[in-house]
Amino acid sequence: MSDRAVTVDASGPRFDVRRLARRHGWTVGVYVLLFAIVLYWRSSTAVPWGPFDVQSVAIDALPLAFAACGQAIAIISGGIDLSIGSLMSLINVVAARWMVTMSLREAILFMLLVVLGGALAGVLTGTLIVVTRVADIIVTLSMLFVWAGAALAVMTIPGGGIPARLGTLVTVDTVVTTWLPAALVILIVVAAVIWIPIRRSRLGLALYAIGSNRNAAYLAGVNVARTRIAAYALSGTFAALGGLALTMASGLGDPHAGDIYTLNSVAAVVLGGVSLLGGVGGLVGPIAAAFVLTLVKTVLIIRGVDQNWAQVIQGTLIVVVMMIGGLALRQKGKSGT
Repeated sequence: MSDRAVTVDASGPRFDVRRLARRHGWTVGVYVLLFAIVLYWRSSTAVPWGPFDVQSVAIDALPLAFAACGQAIAIISGGIDLSIGSLMSLINVVAARWMVTMSLREAILFMLLVVLGGALAGVLTGTLIVVTRVADIIVTLSMLFVWAGAALAVMTIPGGGIPARLGTLVTVDTVVTTWLPAALVILIVVAAVIWIPIRRSRLGLALYAIGSNRNAAYLAGVNVARTRIAAYALSGTFAALGGLALTMASGLGDPHAGDIYTLNSVAAVVLGGVSLLGGVGGLVGPIAAAFVLTLVKTVLIIRGVDQNWAQVIQGTLIVVVMMIGGLALRQKGKSGT
């Protein structure tokens, strides 16, 4: 009897490869795809590949990565935020209009207020959803037009500006080595500072709970209404960060700058392994997917494809990704019946 007990204890917990593959296989696959595209990019250009290329990709992908983070949180909670792109445009023009004459210190404080404003915009959206009980997709689509109109009211044509030092922080600066752009470090640090504490808190568990089964979460004592509002507040926060990234990268405001990021953020979320049914996924996969979508267009242009056709091919890829996500939902629905 004692020998049997010793044998059981000695075996200890086993490393379950299949469980690990089920939970993180898609995310690992996205990073493998990203690595493969980078290798192809390096081999497909006759010009020596250097730090400037890495810097350029980081600058291009930064707004989409922030948008994907916000969209991922909304979808994980069982919703969707179609107003992300227009909110990014609003933040972009607000920042460019009023920061142009500010000092660096004043601009940084103003950016913090703008991020808070993005969170409050998300709170408004979430509150409307909870109070009216109208579907998330309808409310956020309506807010898309609200934020888009507000952006045009602030600035009808591209203009404005930012302190020069603030622009170089994203477009020029590197950290430790020239191969590590400051834009990439900002993305990783900001996403980690915001998401990791939330993911490990009761709010994080509540977000996944209401995304998996809202009724069960309510019966388990989760405040569903408050959690849904918090999800959209976080989505608005990341949308504001994406809008500021647009401002810092371009140095000006454009009321249409965020238009492309609504659909692209959904595509990055699906490609990054977040289930459109909610309750599954994280931010690591969507961030990698944002770089994949950015690099696809970059590589096509480098290969000599016309920029307009590169946009068409990228859009086709997004449609394919969305179709795969839809088929996955359909198969999951069939298996659950």
